[in-house]
Amino acid sequence: MESESESGAAADTPPLETLSFHGDEEIIEVVELDPGPPDPADDLAQEMEDVDFEEEEEEEEGNEEGWVLEPQEGVVGSMEGPDDSEVTFALHSASVFCVSLDPKTNTLAVTGGEDDKAFVWRLSDGELLFECAGHKDSVTCAGFSHDSTLVATGDMSGLLKVWQVDTKEEVWSFEAGDLEWMEWHPRAPVLLAGTADGNTWMWKVPNGDCKTFQGPNCPATCGRVLPDGKRAVVGYEDGTIRIWDLKQGNPIHVLKGTEGHQGPLTCVATNQDGSLILTGSVDCQAKLVSATTGKVVGVFRPETVASQPNLGEGEESESNSVESLGFCSVMPLAAVGYLDGTLAIYDLSTQTLRHQCQHQSGIVQLLWEAGTAVVYTCSLDGIVRLWDARTGRLLTDYRGHTAEILDFALSKDASLVVTTSGDHRAKVFCVQRPDR
Repeated sequence: MESESESGAAADTPPLETLSFHGDEEIIEVVELDPGPPDPADDLAQEMEDVDFEEEEEEEEGNEEGWVLEPQEGVVGSMEGPDDSEVTFALHSASVFCVSLDPKTNTLAVTGGEDDKAFVWRLSDGELLFECAGHKDSVTCAGFSHDSTLVATGDMSGLLKVWQVDTKEEVWSFEAGDLEWMEWHPRAPVLLAGTADGNTWMWKVPNGDCKTFQGPNCPATCGRVLPDGKRAVVGYEDGTIRIWDLKQGNPIHVLKGTEGHQGPLTCVATNQDGSLILTGSVDCQAKLVSATTGKVVGVFRPETVASQPNLGEGEESESNSVESLGFCSVMPLAAVGYLDGTLAIYDLSTQTLRHQCQHQSGIVQLLWEAGTAVVYTCSLDGIVRLWDARTGRLLTDYRGHTAEILDFALSKDASLVVTTSGDHRAKVFCVQRPDR
């Protein structure tokens, strides 16, 4: 066991924590989460008086011809078939790599693509609100702040930009190293990103106060802010995992060697209360980690997923990897999606494989529907599938893309799925399920 702890940074910290930044003397105060009311996000909002953003206003503009309601002629790709989508956004001229929905209203999407462009558009009709202009490399990360007032875009070269949604104006930009991932803080106007030099960056937006968390001398390949807003878990190319104290700037726990992974990390997720972390890697393993102790409490290995007698262990690892994972919010279940097309549903209480759902091609991403045991997957065959994790049964699927799906997002009420694809399109699907 090679987990390291820093004294004074354990879970029993005083109730009032601050995230301090280099620059001027302003600080962000993050209140310790109380298990009961009132909502700590409301408390933090009162404490962020030094950052003033106006309420988002609905824009009523004419259509910019960035959407179509029918399948397009001449779309690049080889997958033919029905189009189940309600809206298709077609302003991108190359593969669309990322999508995010605004968390406040779930009425807006931001997409970024290989054409070095990012767009903010309306889900109901595909109307373009504004272009996030100025990128000079593929836009691989995009997302809205917790209150939907800001939208951030990041390209592969490390240029990050933030826009105010209601005014459509750029309010901040920064050039970091080659970008690996980007995420907003869950309850403050604070942006985090991981770069190829091993750094994790944290900025207060828009004034730009900055803090860096130095990892090993290799890319910080994935990261996630924990629900308490005071810690972040970051995975690295060398297989190590670090849980960072965002206030102090030090790693609370470091998992390496046998505790870490034997290959680059690909994805990381936390459960609803932040007590458990799930990490995935190209070593084809998923590890369950206690966020409090930093100890590995479970390992889900590839041999428990599928029997491949014609492949040696090394060959299996090379041909397969964990691509996405996540926790169910209502049952002790976790889902792991693999490049070979296997969706594995694990029972966390017994740490056993509960169901195995096979796809025709590799899984790109999975998402759990909030408040249910339904898991959504998107895959390289261009199809979105809905699975009942209790039974392992396929509930329904949605088609319409003519190339692989590269990212997708789910509205809070699970009524809409928004996908992006190598066919240069983003699509909105209305989810209709007979079981609810």
